[in-house]
Amino acid sequence: MSYYVPSTEPEQQAMLREAGFSGFGDLYRDVPENIRIDRLDIPRGSSELGVRRLMEGLAARNKTYRSIFRGAGAYNHYIPSLVKQITSREEFITSYTPYQAEISQGLLQAIFEFQTMMCELTGLDAANASVYDGASAAAEAAAMCRDKRRTRVLVSETANPRTMAVMRTYSHAAGGECLFVPARDGMTDIEKLRGMIDDTTSCVYVQSPNYYGLIEDASAIAGAAHAGGAKFVMGVNPIAAAILKTPADCGADVAVGEGQPLGMRLSFGGPYLGFMTCKSEMSRRLPGRIVGETVDADGNRAFVLTMQAREQHIRREKSSSNVCTNQALCALTASVYLTVTGPGGLKETAVQCHSKALYAAEKISAIPGFELVFSGNFFHEFVTRCPGDSSRVLAALDERGILGGMPVDLKTGGDCLLWCVTEMNTSDDIDELASVLKEVAGR
Repeated sequence: MSYYVPSTEPEQQAMLREAGFSGFGDLYRDVPENIRIDRLDIPRGSSELGVRRLMEGLAARNKTYRSIFRGAGAYNHYIPSLVKQITSREEFITSYTPYQAEISQGLLQAIFEFQTMMCELTGLDAANASVYDGASAAAEAAAMCRDKRRTRVLVSETANPRTMAVMRTYSHAAGGECLFVPARDGMTDIEKLRGMIDDTTSCVYVQSPNYYGLIEDASAIAGAAHAGGAKFVMGVNPIAAAILKTPADCGADVAVGEGQPLGMRLSFGGPYLGFMTCKSEMSRRLPGRIVGETVDADGNRAFVLTMQAREQHIRREKSSSNVCTNQALCALTASVYLTVTGPGGLKETAVQCHSKALYAAEKISAIPGFELVFSGNFFHEFVTRCPGDSSRVLAALDERGILGGMPVDLKTGGDCLLWCVTEMNTSDDIDELASVLKEVAGR
């Protein structure tokens, strides 16, 4: 039996008027006009089959790549079919948020399992229900560390530029200061970092692997932060976490990241998945919700909302965050993905990503003009220079159905590309990529 009850056209118009809109078009007024479609040319009275064929024809005009060698924060991984089968069940896909524990046991358990798995991945003690995406998770983590005396946040320039922008916005809105630590050879300049830490510094944020794919010396950064009385917030890739030292082992106080690699398609849209974990002494500052395990009146296992530090549940001026929901479906997806792949499968995925990236880096850097920019250790992303204009390289790859690397501006002269390799890229894919690059270099 379906629980979906559609609204009538008069009801829709009434809701629009109540919200201050004259029509549905007003809902999209912030979307640039040049990418809007006013209407689809669907003849009145068309059959379902006719409409389906029309929509499939429109969809066929989209560009679909056979091989993807681009990451930069969103990654192309294999998703077992079981993940979609489970998360598409009606009781999960229609779930919003667990207000009443007595009737939300399934959803609460799913969130509890997600929190547990995030703690296992990062080695830290507590996790929250989830936040909107990796960038907002990093910004919320910085807010966790801020107090009346310490309001300055230090962010490494080797972090994802979009994460840096969000952290700067959050700091500005809170009346704090966000400064960026210079990079040296693609890594955080630890000596410069030490010189920037003072008694107003609340935390240091460093991403590892960083935006250029390099593995940072997180332990040394944690030591520098703690020596200055600041917290260390570490951004992590959840796939890389299967084979690298955990944030806890590196000395992190808070670990955050983007959970999209854990079972969410690149095309999943706006709701990706931010995750946050922290040391137990900081757990009361986690934003959003924490789901806990307990027993009911009969002694049976049960789940409850243990803590809710969001502004809807406590006095607004006392709240630590204005996060007002959780990415329940995305968190469930990550939990199912991790359950289906298991510890061994996740480690195998990480090993394949790394080994194939090493092979690709060797093949690409052997082509004249495509030398590696940085010499440090990397996980599954790396930067190379290009002979000439990088757009010409990407256009040649595009013609072959290959999505090339992300253009990056290193301000060192010459175009550079950030390449990404995952378990989805076969050796034949990499060989074909190298072949096209050789053709471009030979022109």
